[in-house]
Amino acid sequence: MIEIRWHGRGGQGAVTSIEMLALAAIEEGKFAQGFPSFGPERRGAPVAAFNRVDDKQIKIRSGIYKPDVVVVLDPGLIGLIDVTEGLKPDGVLLVNTTKTVKELREQLGFQGKIATVDAKKIAWEELGVPITNTTMLGALLKVAPAVKLDSLKAPLEHRFGKIAKKNINALKRAYSEVKITKS
Repeated sequence: MIEIRWHGRGGQGAVTSIEMLALAAIEEGKFAQGFPSFGPERRGAPVAAFNRVDDKQIKIRSGIYKPDVVVVLDPGLIGLIDVTEGLKPDGVLLVNTTKTVKELREQLGFQGKIATVDAKKIAWEELGVPITNTTMLGALLKVAPAVKLDSLKAPLEHRFGKIAKKNINALKRAYSEVKITKS
């Protein structure tokens, strides 16, 4: 089983990301969960969302406290919340950022595996808006192949209609541009 925690801000698409990943997993015949953690959040407020994907039935119905991967949609959250909290020792921190891994390590005090991608730049260039959710999905699948990249095509087409192609292009670009650094 792979467990993923997403950090973003209200309106950035973290909830859409978990939904798309869960639908793609189900399309592949896998089992999946996708659930947000909401309180009194509003647009721009920090939010967390979660995914579980497995080849067998998932019987756990609790939050994810020891994720295999943490995805950070908004790098401005680093320092506001502990994005590495509970991350498994062999887990991966995936960050939308222009910072270097060295800068992130210094800022976080984290020595584990880090993956980076400039998802905001990709989103601007491919979508015309700085919404990084589908872009980060592509980077995630390179870091942790929970589903095949092509399995996201149908859910994205259903969700985004006419602009699905742009989202698929952003997804594929992030998949190819993400940089993964060992600890």
